[in-house]
Amino acid sequence: MLNPTKIDKEKLKKFRTEVTRSMLLYKFALDEITTKVNILQEEFQLIHEYNPIEHVNTRVKSPESILKKVHKKNLPFTIQSIQEHIHDIAGIRIICSFGSDIYRIADMILSQEDIEVIEVKDYIEHPKPNGYQSLHIIMKIPVFMTYGEEHVFVEMQIRTIAMDFWASLEHKIYYKYNKKVPSYLTDELREAAKAAAHLDRKMEKINNEITLIKEADLDEEMVEEASDPERLLFNEIKKVGLHYKQ
Repeated sequence: MLNPTKIDKEKLKKFRTEVTRSMLLYKFALDEITTKVNILQEEFQLIHEYNPIEHVNTRVKSPESILKKVHKKNLPFTIQSIQEHIHDIAGIRIICSFGSDIYRIADMILSQEDIEVIEVKDYIEHPKPNGYQSLHIIMKIPVFMTYGEEHVFVEMQIRTIAMDFWASLEHKIYYKYNKKVPSYLTDELREAAKAAAHLDRKMEKINNEITLIKEADLDEEMVEEASDPERLLFNEIKKVGLHYKQ
């Protein structure tokens, strides 16, 4: 006759192994996507002498957070169910200087063949009611294990420094009030989000103007150093460029 205690111990051991392996999968998926981001960041800096990424954060949800989500979604408490239905266990957040950098980075990452895009939520084009603006992407990342290849869900959030600061503050306020924030504070937060978005646009406009000034100064230097035929060719190119700008 089989010993029930022995069976329970075997099941528990098997479940613990599955949980450990599952959490490693999410860690390895974040390692994979972080490597991709770092490569793009270094290449962009080398070619364009400009870094669109200020910093990158990664996190794997705690077991407590996963359990809460399982109960919230009314899911079976199995590893397979968790892996299939909870898509934000592994998360990467990319913080940019300017709004245009967000789409530039997203295009570079999502154009890679081994990344499968599952869902894109554009809260920049369509901000949340509280004013939050960010680009959220659910993707699958291939992870190669000893037993074979796994495709793991990762959530990527890309937003500006200003909006990241706002989101951090908003999170602290909601935590402090246990998600029951007074209406006057939610109104203030919404206005603050609009102010952050306005600041983003203003700073990007200033940055673009500075870039144009630098390019114009560089053009003048090139003309001064050029030979007569080169100068003639340069002026003709400049005329064509001005024509198309109009």
